[in-house]
Amino acid sequence: QVQLVESGGGLVQAGGSLRLSCVASGRTSSMYRMGWFRQAPGKEREFVAAIGWTGGDTTYADSVKGRFTISRDNAKNTVYLQMNSLKPEDTAVYYCNSSPRFGTANYWGQGTQVTVSS
Repeated sequence: QVQLVESGGGLVQAGGSLRLSCVASGRTSSMYRMGWFRQAPGKEREFVAAIGWTGGDTTYADSVKGRFTISRDNAKNTVYLQMNSLKPEDTAVYYCNSSPRFGTANYWGQGTQVTVSS
């Protein structure tokens, strides 16, 4: 089992920046791959970014490439999402996700709200 707690959301003007954090606790083996998803009102939850255990394997949604950066600190069991050049369409609840290297288990945090005003 893994527990995930996000923080860092808030209200920011378009063009601004925020850094989200997700602290994980529990079975380290289930933190092999960690990522961020988001869900806007009335829309499906969508993938934002993910990172492997070593930090060298990162993937991004096309909509955030060049603006968002995912990173992790395994000593702190924490994954970050640096969000720059924010746009109103980035407004959503952002969820942290964790999964093991093998198997289909998936763990989710409770989410943190990001609101970008125009």
